[in-house]
Order: sequence, then structure tokens, then C-alpha cells
Amino acid sequence: MTRALIVVDVQNDFVEGGSLAVSGGKAVATRISEHLAAHADDYAAVVASRDWHHAAGTNDGHFAEPGTDPDFVHTWPVHCVSTTGGSDYAPELATDRVTHHVRKGMGVAAYSAFEGVTDDGATLEGLLRDLGVTELDVTGIATDYCVRATVLDAVRAGFGVRLLDGMHAGVAPESSAAALAEMLGAGVVA
Repeated sequence: MTRALIVVDVQNDFVEGGSLAVSGGKAVATRISEHLAAHADDYAAVVASRDWHHAAGTNDGHFAEPGTDPDFVHTWPVHCVSTTGGSDYAPELATDRVTHHVRKGMGVAAYSAFEGVTDDGATLEGLLRDLGVTELDVTGIATDYCVRATVLDAVRAGFGVRLLDGMHAGVAPESSAAALAEMLGAGVVA
């Protein structure tokens, strides 16, 4: 059994003070850093994903049209624009043990880290397969959106998945509880 850690979207715009802040995001980033300090060597890879949106336009309707309010279902406030500090990893996340970086949402909506690519253009699934990974630990932001999408894609791709307790934060309690139930129903261990 070969295991990798996936750190989903722990970015400035998704933690307190960001344009699409998730309550508890900074605390999650700190706990992930502590986990990495103690356990990074347990993983064949530590992969961190980031939203990496274009500065111009709506990113294919992912950002609300200028002058309109986002619906927070399909459209969102401007966030994680690649040319801004909002797309940077949150400072509470220690990235020195990250072995691979994945960028997603370049001009389009993308929730799952499996929709992204590494710096050299590899897909996340391809990278993990090349490393012989069969099991994933998943952490990050937000439980009810990008973590959920990443976890469900991982299950569909045949990986065993653990969602690490206390190392993910959601947008809202109701949608986070529903997402957790859906992930558990798909066979995820939490």
C-alpha cells in the first residue's frame, strides 16, 4: 500500500480575511502543517492543489458577472486570481514538504484537484499512478466544495480515501454535513 497526502486549496482567499473566506481555514492550515511535520515521510507524495483563476473575465461563468451578486452555488466572488496574493498558499500552511503542486480552474470552474495539472502538465491521477499510489489522505478547504469533489473523484478513480479529521473546513455546517455523509456513503474513511 502506497499512500499520498492531498492538500486541497489552502489559499489566502479561502482562509479568514480572504475574498471567499472559510471560518476555521487558518486553524486547518496550522493542523495540516503540524501533520506534515510529524508524518510527511509516511507519504510517497504530498500534493497541494490551488485554484488558479485568470484575472480577466468570469472564468467561464465561475465568477459572478461584474455588477451582479454571486449565487454561491454556481457563481462566486472573484477569488484566487493567479496574479494576486489571494492565490498564494495561506502562510499557516508549511509548504516545504510539498512534493508536487497542482493548479486548477485556469479560465474555467474547477472544484476537484483531479481537474488540475502539475507544473509540467501531468494530471493528478497520472502523477499518483506513476508513483504507485493506491491510498490517499485528503485535507483542505472547503469540505463541502473542493474537498468533496476531490474525494469523490479519487473514489471514482479507484483510490482508497481517508478524510483526515480536523484538517478540513467547510463553508456552511449544513452543506458540510451533507458532503461528509455523501463521502462516507461512497466508502471514504473519516
